[in-house]
Amino acid sequence: MEMELFGRTEKGLDPSPLANRMRPRSITEFIGQEHLVAEGKLLDRVLKKGDPPSMILWGPPGTGKTTLARIIAEASKAEFVEFSAVLSGVKEIREVIKIAKDNLRRGKKTVLFVDEIHRFNKAQQDAFLHSVEDGTITLIGATTENPSFEVNAPLLSRCKVLVLEALSPEALKKILARAMEDSLRGLGSMKATLDENVLDFLTDVSAGDARTALNALEAAYMISQPDETGTRRVTMEAATEAMQKKALLYDKSGEEHYNVISAFIKSMRGSDPHSALYWLARMVEAGEDPLFISRRMVIFASEDIGNADPDALRVAINVKDAVDFIGMPEGWIPLAQGVAYLATAPKSNASYMAYLEAAEDIKKHGALPVPLHIRNAPTKLMKGLGYGKGYKYPHSFKGAEVEQDYLPERLKGQEYYKPNDRGYEKEIKERMKVIKDHKEGK
Repeated sequence: MEMELFGRTEKGLDPSPLANRMRPRSITEFIGQEHLVAEGKLLDRVLKKGDPPSMILWGPPGTGKTTLARIIAEASKAEFVEFSAVLSGVKEIREVIKIAKDNLRRGKKTVLFVDEIHRFNKAQQDAFLHSVEDGTITLIGATTENPSFEVNAPLLSRCKVLVLEALSPEALKKILARAMEDSLRGLGSMKATLDENVLDFLTDVSAGDARTALNALEAAYMISQPDETGTRRVTMEAATEAMQKKALLYDKSGEEHYNVISAFIKSMRGSDPHSALYWLARMVEAGEDPLFISRRMVIFASEDIGNADPDALRVAINVKDAVDFIGMPEGWIPLAQGVAYLATAPKSNASYMAYLEAAEDIKKHGALPVPLHIRNAPTKLMKGLGYGKGYKYPHSFKGAEVEQDYLPERLKGQEYYKPNDRGYEKEIKERMKVIKDHKEGK
């Protein structure tokens, strides 16, 4: 059985895909997951100790689960056995455990890596329990699904769960740049160049998946024709063909980012759901952070809809929670539902404008004193100074309404909130008039 960790052939050549060739061979080469591998973090301590516990690595595809398992096995000088939950059953598990017992008798540990461990049924997962418990094997399972739901409680209780995150754009760029520069395992000796924006494009559309990014880079290189010097120039056209995804003009940190989000907000403000959904799709398809979009929707619900439809804010918050819960790619579904609702809701910026007017008076007049009759009076001294004197408790009056000033003397009679006649705010406006008339004895 060949147990080479990183797939090198006897002659030192590696015909495997770029993503496999560029797999980090040590923790110093590993990029991303700093919350686990940085100095003093859990995996850093595990690697230095050399005696890893059984663990479940939970995270999106292409984030380093298999690589970390290999690095852990190497650091602990253990035999690394890779096992697929899709292709194997209880019989194969027992065979691997027998090999592990033989290894243990020879003083060698065995790291059993189970990819997609969530695909094992209860009986298959139970087959690991005793061997994990007695230390015959160190189990490292990888899953893209929540292990709380997909891994049996007895097995889960014997494993440390480590959560891996989608790789950041910065991490992906470093991985791609390394692949371009590495002359032994990457494209460094292949006379390859990248056109401007290709790196950003591959990073954006790979959605935090290093394997996807490296596969796309290799495919783009392969379909690029060499020039007279033998150099292959990877253009945006080649990159988009390799990804099978159109490059959208959308720089998440540049001008077009602000142009598109502006068009999105103004379409909703203009009660045009068709345009709003188009701009939403432009952002989602270009790889915009869905939570950024959700936050803008929450702000819009208060600023532009307000009390014309108080449910709009609840809808926006629910969209944010749904997107955060289910993630992408399905997160566009609640986003689209929310955008359609917000775009067609009645509009009012009355509460938004009311605050701005109040803030302007604060800038103009400073911190005006609180009227004595509505000050808090928790002590005898304060009561003696007139704090709270003359305050009329509304619940002691008919309708819980009473004529009383609550603003500083200089702002007496000032009105900030001016509801309009759209949606629920029309009812608020009528209620405010009834309250005012009652207070004035009309």
